[in-house]
Formats: sequence, C-alpha cells, structure tokens
Amino acid sequence: MPQGSGPVGFIGLGMMGLPMARSLLRQGRSLVVCDADPVARQAVAEGTAPGAVAVAETPAAVADIADIIVLMLPDSNVVAAVMEGQGGLLPGLRPGQVVIDMGSSRPGETRRLAALAASRGAALLDAPVSGSVVKARAGTLAIMIGGDDAAYAKAEPVLRGMGETLIRTGAVGSAHAMKALNNYVYAAGLLATAEALRMAEASGLDLAIFADVLNASSGRNVATETKVKQEILPGRYQGGFQLGLMRKDLETAGSIAEETGVQAAALALCRGLWNEAVAALGPKADNTEIHRFLGDRR
Repeated sequence: MPQGSGPVGFIGLGMMGLPMARSLLRQGRSLVVCDADPVARQAVAEGTAPGAVAVAETPAAVADIADIIVLMLPDSNVVAAVMEGQGGLLPGLRPGQVVIDMGSSRPGETRRLAALAASRGAALLDAPVSGSVVKARAGTLAIMIGGDDAAYAKAEPVLRGMGETLIRTGAVGSAHAMKALNNYVYAAGLLATAEALRMAEASGLDLAIFADVLNASSGRNVATETKVKQEILPGRYQGGFQLGLMRKDLETAGSIAEETGVQAAALALCRGLWNEAVAALGPKADNTEIHRFLGDRR
C-alpha cells in the first residue's frame, strides 16, 4: 500500500468504475467498495491479495472508513441519491474527507452538493474522465479536476492511480462543465464523420481511402482517427461508449447553453439527431452506431 494512505472508498463499479477500481488495486491501494451489483463486487476483488477489498453495504459505511471516496456513477440524480438518500454519504462526512465525483454530472448540481459537503467540513471535487474502457483498465485516463488546492492535494495520489493526464480546470463544477462541452465537440465530430461516410458511400467512393484522406487533412478528428477503420467500416460498432451516455452529456451541454444564454444552434441540431438515434437504437447501443442510424434513416 502507498505510504501514509488508508483505504480508498469506491462507489460505483460499472463499465468504467470497475476497471478504475482495479487500477487502484494494482497500484497497491486497498479499497472499501459499495455497489448494488453483487457480480461487480465479486469481480473487483478477483485476483487481489486477501484484505485488499472490503465491501460496504451503504455509502454511509464507506464514509465511516475512507478519507477519500471516489464516486463513479451514471448521473447527477444517482450522485444526489448516494449523497443525500437513506444511508447516504452526507450525514457521515467529517472534516478533512474528500469526495471525488468522477462521473459526468451537471455542473450546477455539483456545486450544490459541494456546498453541502463543505457544511460538514469535507470537500467535493469534480473529476470526470476522458478515455475508453481500455484506458480505464490501463490507468491512463485523462482526468479533469475542479475544486480547491487543499482537496486536490489530498486526492492527487489517488487520481494518479487511475489517470495519466491530470488537468486542473478551476473551481468546483468547472470540470463537469468542460467534460460536457468536450463531449459535445466529440459528438459533433463523430456525427459529421458518419454523415460524410454515408455521402461518400452513396457516391461510390472508396471508404478506406476516404478515411486516409480525412486523417491526412483538415477533417481529422478523434472519430476519424479511432473509430472509422476500427469500428464503423468493419461494422463492429464497439467503440465503448453508449448512445445514452452521449445523449446525457449533450443534454448537460444544452443546460450550459441555457444558463449562459449562448444561442448554440449547432448543439441544438446535434442534440436532436442523437435523441433520434437513442429512440431508434436504444440507450445501450454504442455511440458509433450513429453511423448505422443514419443509414437506416435514409
């Protein structure tokens, strides 16, 4: 175990949370975990040393043990339930504890929960991640962090156990805002790429060569580089990020547009198409299936 560190609390062992927790275990951390899924609770401990993982029945029980508590939960509603619901974290928080919300939450809700944590003498950081399940397994995620310096100093060693690149973004809530806006830009790029591929196909163009042109030219983006030849052209559609999660991030970006009064017309168009795709394919479909959706839509 890293010197001077106690168990890290980890709540939320889903698609991203499980490999992130296992990355911490590989770094020599011990964990106290909480998740409703018994399969996930069992999976996190597989192959670890005896005593490396303890299971808590409630978030409050995690707060009794861990000074640093990681939340990797689907959205702000679930985070609020874990913080404020029956058996939640908030009543048990004590001075000096740090809660790290690593999901994609709404910035305004993050600021509200941070104020509640501060009233208990604890701190809440927002630290959403960028990267796939593959990067979560490798511990090489990019992590954006919002919050004060003292809380960050306590959390940094834990964050470095899961991420390769740490970016301080400013006050609490700023990281969740930047994550949502980043994912809007990614969604717009993937959507434009998928539309261009459909037009190229209808024009009888060689799609593999077109992908090479995109990646050697100004149209290059992360979707052209990591999704076209790898997932879309072979019809694999296994990019590792669900349509429903993409829609959630776009809705968060939309709330930022409304709060700031920015007339984000391109965002509105993008949100509309992604919402149509979720309605057609379901929220658990892969985000690269936006390409399949556009083909069916014709």
